[in-house]
Amino acid sequence: MLFNSYQFLFGFLPVVLVVSCFLAKWSTQAVKVWLIFASFFFYSWWRLSHLPVILGAMLFTYYIGIGMLRTSNPRKRKLLLIIGLVGDIGLLGYFKYFNFFVDTVNAVVRTSIHIDPILLALAISFFIFQKIAFLMDVYQGKVQKVRFWDYCLFVAFFPQLIAGPIVHYRELMPQFQRPKAFDFQWENFSIGLTIFTMGLFKKVLIADSIAPTANHAFEILNYGIPTTADAWIGVAAYGLQLYYDFSGYSDMAIGLARMFNILLPLNFNSPYKSESITEFWRRWHITLSHFLRDYIYIPLGGNRDGKWRQFANLSLTMMIGGLWHGAGWTFVIWGVLHGTYLIINHAWMNSPLGRIKSQILRVPAWLLTYVCILIGWAFFRAPTVSAAWKMLHGMFHAKHFALKALTPIDLYCTAILLLASLVLPNTQQLLARFHPALNFEEHPKAFWTRFLWRPGFSWGLVVALLLGLCICGMARPSRFLYFQF
Repeated sequence: MLFNSYQFLFGFLPVVLVVSCFLAKWSTQAVKVWLIFASFFFYSWWRLSHLPVILGAMLFTYYIGIGMLRTSNPRKRKLLLIIGLVGDIGLLGYFKYFNFFVDTVNAVVRTSIHIDPILLALAISFFIFQKIAFLMDVYQGKVQKVRFWDYCLFVAFFPQLIAGPIVHYRELMPQFQRPKAFDFQWENFSIGLTIFTMGLFKKVLIADSIAPTANHAFEILNYGIPTTADAWIGVAAYGLQLYYDFSGYSDMAIGLARMFNILLPLNFNSPYKSESITEFWRRWHITLSHFLRDYIYIPLGGNRDGKWRQFANLSLTMMIGGLWHGAGWTFVIWGVLHGTYLIINHAWMNSPLGRIKSQILRVPAWLLTYVCILIGWAFFRAPTVSAAWKMLHGMFHAKHFALKALTPIDLYCTAILLLASLVLPNTQQLLARFHPALNFEEHPKAFWTRFLWRPGFSWGLVVALLLGLCICGMARPSRFLYFQF
């Protein structure tokens, strides 16, 4: 989706807010119905032909959930759950993996089966996982009652519809059902606008600015092996681009929802500060990590049946996480790689050396973690497995170490952004006084407390300036990276 479609958002959002405020004087239910209609309009703006996909999946999952709630027969509940999971996963498999499956069969069996490319339905990875979580929560008794309009709003709510966070029914329902839930509140609007602007700033002025460095480095793979400096800077630039792109979108979603008095869960928490892969996955794409843990890793057995079974469960869970991101062997390898990292991390932490706590070890622990993450990003970004191996060859075995395709400016910009991601507080920490996200509990270091956001002229001027710069920067078209996943 081209980023200049957010020109549509800047026209869409004021209309939705004004109509919602008007309807809130009459009925909360009227606001819910209006937001459902507006959200589906927002979704279909990109491609109207995919609207029946999300509507069909929504109704299918709703009636499966209602069926489970209305029966006390354990076998029938389990059968309905299986039907619901097969239906939802089958829909995701058709749109996202059918072409990949056919191509793999052709390569392995040497057949020549041909099908036309299936266009990926917008946000299908996110809304299918959301529905799977809903079915599992109903089956496990975590959801006791479902109202049709609340359920529709849970599915369609436009701030989180396109790229998450992956939310649970039980997280949003208490908020949707509050008396006067959608009444206009200046404090929530100003908090939401600030978070939204910071997210937009991350996307437009950071992610898009570092993107040419990453793209140039990976374009080298079309002609040969990059130098060591080009390879490391290019992969580091891509990691920063990906983080600021998706973190920016998540902030925008949290900010938009806050304008409607709704708290969404935190999705990123300064992941490049991590000192282990386990910590990285507690900070990176938090709602996906929780989903993989709660609905795949734990049902597989988790760590209950010994360390070898735990290691197998970790590998399978992360491989599924890799496939969720994309239908390709590069994503499978990325997932398996992170599964291997987690296995080594768990084994190390359970060893006598791993139990040693020392401030001296923090820097080498961070450096090792960051290098492992960058190796994974080489597979995540490369178009093919062979291209990824070229990038790794450049990172570790190239004969030339100096900059060649990239410039010192690329090096400095990448280094500055990495340092910023390690030192500066994140968006949620800056708004820590106002509970910016559903599961946010941390606070920035004491040094930064004087800079925390508060309503007032100074911060209002900063937000206005950032928003103006973002609007100017939106003249260049770009893509949200996670839309392709």
